[in-house]
Amino acid sequence: MKLPMIASVIAMRWFSVVALRLPLINSPVMLVIAVSLVVGLLMVLVFRAVSDQKAIRAAKDQLKAHLLAVRLFQDQLPVVMQSYGRILRGTARYIRLAFKPLLLVILPITLLIVQLDRYLGWMPLQHAQPFLVRVRAVSPDALNEVSLELPREMALSAPAVHLPADSEVVWRVVAEINGTYNINVAAAGETFSKQVVVSQDLARISPTRRRDRFWERLFTSGEPALPTNGPIQSIEVAYPPRNIDLVIFESNWIIVFFVLSILAGFVFKSILGIEI
Repeated sequence: MKLPMIASVIAMRWFSVVALRLPLINSPVMLVIAVSLVVGLLMVLVFRAVSDQKAIRAAKDQLKAHLLAVRLFQDQLPVVMQSYGRILRGTARYIRLAFKPLLLVILPITLLIVQLDRYLGWMPLQHAQPFLVRVRAVSPDALNEVSLELPREMALSAPAVHLPADSEVVWRVVAEINGTYNINVAAAGETFSKQVVVSQDLARISPTRRRDRFWERLFTSGEPALPTNGPIQSIEVAYPPRNIDLVIFESNWIIVFFVLSILAGFVFKSILGIEI
């Protein structure tokens, strides 16, 4: 049962990489639609591969029969109560049959969402647009040793602001031209880099670089961890959040993805005759 899940992870990862390289899917809206359709198909295929389709079909048929009995014999209280008891037991059986396959479907989708959020959750910075760089040190005493080193295409647009209560120092920076850069934070004789993306295209964004554990960084950072014993806890670049424009309204891409992928899943389920 693990093979279909592994295959789905590989397929979703492969599709996301390929889709992002296609010129026609350089639009966030087109990318969300394309990924949602493919994920909807993969969800039902994986569910069929890892579930007991015959048992699920039988459980659903039994539930329908018990519900029909409630309607047909509604004037016979003992029959109705007995049918309600069977409905509860049948529902529990159906949930048990569907729960494990759903877990195996949810895991690869979660990993895919984490990867796609690097592209769709945030917008790259624009040239000549000021942005903030926020560095959190291990203690307020370390702030005086923290400095920011910028590439020649960037410049400070305001003096540094120290926030001792939060052990933070903030700079306002502006980039002159588009590109992918590394800014360096120097502290206690060490230097720590942070990627900054300035572009008008769809690009992979990592808003923060942290020194937390892997599972904590997985959802917030796409860069290597900062040294555990270093003087810096995190380096953050304030990228603007992205919303997907659907003409009549705007929404976070994950909401659009969930709605479209679930709708696509139900369509493919009906076409392929898969029991869910």
